[in-house]
Amino acid sequence: MADSHSCAICRFMRSLVFSALGGGFAGYGALGLGMEPGDAIIAAFLGAVLAVVLVSRGKRRE
Repeated sequence: MADSHSCAICRFMRSLVFSALGGGFAGYGALGLGMEPGDAIIAAFLGAVLAVVLVSRGKRRE
């Protein structure tokens, strides 16, 4: 049986979840700090990308 943590669907779903969480925290955090909505969208995008990159790098170390 294949490892359930390395299948393509699992990796895709994990990246969706972490990008949503990272984007949400960064975007709403930026709005909470008083940033303009346009800047908050950029922060949300960067937060989503950063969350996925950190999670994917962490899995390679194991």
